[in-house]
Amino acid sequence: MTRFISLNHILSTLLFLISLTTVAQETSYEDGKSYILGGLEVTGLESYNEQTVKTYTGLRVGQPITLPGEQISEVIKKLWGLELFSEIEFYITNIEDNNVFLELNIIERPTLTNVTFYGVKKGKIEGLIKDTDLKKGKKITESLISNSKNYITNKYKKQGYLNAQVNIATAKDTSETNAQSMVVNVKKGDKVKIREIVFEGNEELKDKKLRKALKNTKEKKFGRFWKKSKYIQEDYKEDLGLLVDKFAENGFRDARVISDSVVKVDENNIDLHIKVEEGDKYYFGDIDFVGNTVYTDRQLNQVLGIKKGDTYNGVLLRERIADNSKPDPSDVTSLYQNNGYLFSTINPVEISAANDTIDFEIRIIEGKETFLNHVTVSGNDKTNDHVIYRELRTRPGQKYNKSDIIRSIRELGQLGFFDAEQITPDVLNANPNDGTVDLAWSLVESGSSQIELQGGYGGGGFIGTLGLSFSNFSIQNLFKGEKYKPVPMGDGQTFALRLQASRTFRVYSLNFSEPWLGGKKPVRFNLSVSRTQQFAASYGGTNGITVNKDQQFSITGVTAGLAKRVQWPDDFFTISHSLGYQLYDFRNYNIGLFNFGNGKANSLAYTFGISRNSQGPSRIFPTSGSTFELTGKFTPPYSLFSDKDFKALKERSEELTELQAERRSLGQTLTASEVKELENSDQERFRLLEYYKIKFKGDWYTTLVDKLVLRSNAEFGFLGSYNSDIGDVPFERFFVGGDGLGNFTLDGRDVVQLRGYDNQALTPVDPITGEQDGGLIYNKFSLELRYPLTLKPSASIYGLAFLEGGNSFNNFQEFNPFQLKRSAGVGLRIFMPAFGLLGIDFGYGFDEDLRPQSAGQGPSGWQTHFIIGQQF
Repeated sequence: MTRFISLNHILSTLLFLISLTTVAQETSYEDGKSYILGGLEVTGLESYNEQTVKTYTGLRVGQPITLPGEQISEVIKKLWGLELFSEIEFYITNIEDNNVFLELNIIERPTLTNVTFYGVKKGKIEGLIKDTDLKKGKKITESLISNSKNYITNKYKKQGYLNAQVNIATAKDTSETNAQSMVVNVKKGDKVKIREIVFEGNEELKDKKLRKALKNTKEKKFGRFWKKSKYIQEDYKEDLGLLVDKFAENGFRDARVISDSVVKVDENNIDLHIKVEEGDKYYFGDIDFVGNTVYTDRQLNQVLGIKKGDTYNGVLLRERIADNSKPDPSDVTSLYQNNGYLFSTINPVEISAANDTIDFEIRIIEGKETFLNHVTVSGNDKTNDHVIYRELRTRPGQKYNKSDIIRSIRELGQLGFFDAEQITPDVLNANPNDGTVDLAWSLVESGSSQIELQGGYGGGGFIGTLGLSFSNFSIQNLFKGEKYKPVPMGDGQTFALRLQASRTFRVYSLNFSEPWLGGKKPVRFNLSVSRTQQFAASYGGTNGITVNKDQQFSITGVTAGLAKRVQWPDDFFTISHSLGYQLYDFRNYNIGLFNFGNGKANSLAYTFGISRNSQGPSRIFPTSGSTFELTGKFTPPYSLFSDKDFKALKERSEELTELQAERRSLGQTLTASEVKELENSDQERFRLLEYYKIKFKGDWYTTLVDKLVLRSNAEFGFLGSYNSDIGDVPFERFFVGGDGLGNFTLDGRDVVQLRGYDNQALTPVDPITGEQDGGLIYNKFSLELRYPLTLKPSASIYGLAFLEGGNSFNNFQEFNPFQLKRSAGVGLRIFMPAFGLLGIDFGYGFDEDLRPQSAGQGPSGWQTHFIIGQQF
């Protein structure tokens, strides 16, 4: 039975049925005859109510009806539209006087109860059911089966399974009325690979160059992992267009693909044969600009960058006019749009092609200068409007500027309050006559508060951190109960409380930051207060590590700073100043570099920094730009104003330290007077700490292909002294190696990550004490490939592979920037708004570390590093 029954079919059916009835009446059906509907019976129903079907037909007993006529046809079409029935037939069962009695016979379609897949991984079944709509209760139709089969087959063909076969069978399910179950059997087979791509007709461009132009269609080649050699028809057709573009880039404007064919080699391999026609090679002739008044021909030619006599390149010409592949291209269209001419149009037109030279006119309609009328923001449920508007480069009344919009996207993304992937500026109410547009910013809030849970092994034990960080805090609403959601939020301030501890140390810290001090200019104010306690520990024995809390030293510190965004050399630069004070208090702590076990040391230091941050657009997964920071930390040169004989104090201290190390090797100790003398000499030298500390760190982000990003990193640090008679301070040193955890501000040290080695294992050994007491200079380089698996607001996940090298040294005389401890490995990062960054790295160290016990032991080997709560 076909879905739509023609009027002729109805006529012939009615004539046949009436001829079989016992009612002998002479009736003409040429023009139809009017009756009164005397009765309607519905037969064949299994799961539907008869009265419901009668009501749906719209036919009522007692109503006039013409047979044959449009009424019956419309009812049949209406019932077919439900897609619930496989057959629909009307019969005349009786005619009495002028009353006609009809029977509607229906065969219901079966209902799908369940579907079973074979040949498909369990994790993929749910997706296939959703895509094909093979859900329970669905009516089984021929089109449902056919469409499902075609969809699944094409899905696997798109993945390179050209020999994929799908069979669908149904069987009666007796557990329910008029129900059937379905079995889908999928045989994917092996992926069909491209063995060879053969070109014919190309004379100027070599096969290798043409194969490279095919972006997603590649030959089988050992070692290729980024682009597979599977054949996908849609990608192949798109690549043929890129092939023509490759010819156009090299002057062959008329090149075309004459034919292409797929040749089956065997079940798993095919060859592609592509026949091309290159045509003649062309060159650019005269290029004239028409209609330009805002910019001169010379200015436009500088942007266009194409000269007379250059090889014709149609792709380059299109990109120099309007490059849609980049957010901030350097092209003629952007030149106009960055100066307010949103409604400008630029069209290159060939005006002559004599011999091998093509002359062009670049026809420009500049339009009216465009200004922003209304600028609105939506989606900021937590963040106050003023926090957003102060970061926007788009203000009402300003000229429309495309680069300002792109910069605003970056600035909003760097705040960390919004999902960078969903920051959308919509141009609305564009009016070319008035030269005005509205700009609507659509934002999606992401979590800006974090519970910091950081853990790792270092210093002989587990290091744990628990903290609360609110990066969109509002201190002015601190005493307004209705603003707690769950804490006062929305003003873009940072407030953090942090506790970090292990068996050997404890750190308490409080940090507050206001990015726009006074609310008028981007001047950041920072205040931090911290308290650190370090306990003496001995290693070895049955207990592993023994902690003595009667031997300790503490650091109490406070630091305040200001950082201002400047306009020169560009407005990515920031100049920062900070002043910090630390009090070092020793109590019976005769360990390591600290030769005075009882006493105090004071550090008052000014830090000056220059930084530039253009990375973006996302703070979590930057794809472009760079960030670098150069800082110098300086204390006053107290020794210039002192008459102490620091040289004699240093010489005596070094003499006693060497003697102490010698006696320890013999199982002996210094006498009480010698210990006292050593303590006093170091106490005098370091009561007022004087030093300078220079650090540099730079990161560069480059998008290679698709979403694959290369992060390049370089770091350098140096700790120096003003007065060689005093010597290098025992604080503020560099400890290199491991996961970078344990940066707990103990004695101002910098803990530098270098994966593939144990924590701090690349810290040099002090020649006098024989201990790893921190380096005075270090450098580090790394390359890291990153690829995102998902960048959703709930969780951003990316994988990485890295190469690293670095080292630390005791002085500049030993320093060699090329004497690197090398490593390589892979890792994974997960960023969740509530918990920050989580990750794991597997690194292989190719060299020995610097620990004395590692001498002659060979490479460091494989190391596992857990990255919890670190920077990006």
